[in-house]
Amino acid sequence: MSKHVVTLIPGEGTGPEICEAVKRVIDASGVNIKWEYEEIGLDCLDKYGTLLPEKTINSIAKNRVALKGPTTTPVGTGHKSANVTLRKVFDLYSNVRPAVSIPAVRRPWNDINILNFRENTEDTYSAIEHMVSSEVAQCLKVITWPGSFRIADFAFKWARAQGRKKVVCVHKANIMKITDGLFLEAFREAAKAYPEIETGDIIVDNCAMQLVRNPAQFDCLVLPNLYGDIITDLCAGMVGGLGFAPGANIGDSCAIFEAVHGSAPKYAGLNKVNPSAVLSSGIMMLRWLGENTAAVCIERAMQAVLAEGRRVTYDVGGTAGTDEYAGAIIEKMNEQGNGEQWKEQ
Repeated sequence: MSKHVVTLIPGEGTGPEICEAVKRVIDASGVNIKWEYEEIGLDCLDKYGTLLPEKTINSIAKNRVALKGPTTTPVGTGHKSANVTLRKVFDLYSNVRPAVSIPAVRRPWNDINILNFRENTEDTYSAIEHMVSSEVAQCLKVITWPGSFRIADFAFKWARAQGRKKVVCVHKANIMKITDGLFLEAFREAAKAYPEIETGDIIVDNCAMQLVRNPAQFDCLVLPNLYGDIITDLCAGMVGGLGFAPGANIGDSCAIFEAVHGSAPKYAGLNKVNPSAVLSSGIMMLRWLGENTAAVCIERAMQAVLAEGRRVTYDVGGTAGTDEYAGAIIEKMNEQGNGEQWKEQ
């Protein structure tokens, strides 16, 4: 009997080939997982009449953990994002986005180790929009005390568990005095339960500037939904791009791990794209499941393959395809043995 049952949602475009490569690597680590394949996205509309089939919802609800590939989101018109729908269905209020420098990927910054905690269900992403007149569109920014407090408390709990020293609230309360003011107030209230952790706050535009000037000053950031969407992509660009950016959407009932990049349909079936972001999300998932040895073994192998630079994908200067890159990581894992030397203390 498998120790873990995980819902695997390959997604659309390049998602299926990426997820298959990632599954190979995770399985090669020796971790005991039974995968349940499910569907999501625009491809489901013709088959089920919905972006998020009931069968997929039931699988995630049962297993309480999922690994998901990228999906396609129409811009401007059409159907709402499948990702946003998924977050609302399961109330996945915390989007966790690590941004860590990758030694083998050259960037102007080499000392980044930031944990971003983005509120995932409120703000302008509540999608409450309407036309005031034929020439005026209006969107409502929704910030609540419960939603703000729980993301702040989640961030402090995670920071404490990981030995982080400082948590900073990102806001625009100098202008959005009521909405962002409430978010900041809830953050300060949550902080009272964690006196050992240093706290601070910063206006979002200044945060963007400070990130590119001196990212090492930041440890953990807590952000409302819209600012979080923007700042986390900035952080991803500073450590190598969305091709290396993992993410997790976590609620009280389940956790869904996914890369944040798009589905890149023009590359679908070409065995070309970098699976590192989904693989890194899989590493986050393994840690969530308590499989720390497997997580470290895969992570060290991936870093070693990137450092060698021989069998890597085009976006980091190589010529390897998705499958070859995954195979190189598996070979490196085999060289490492059973991963005992990488066991976390």
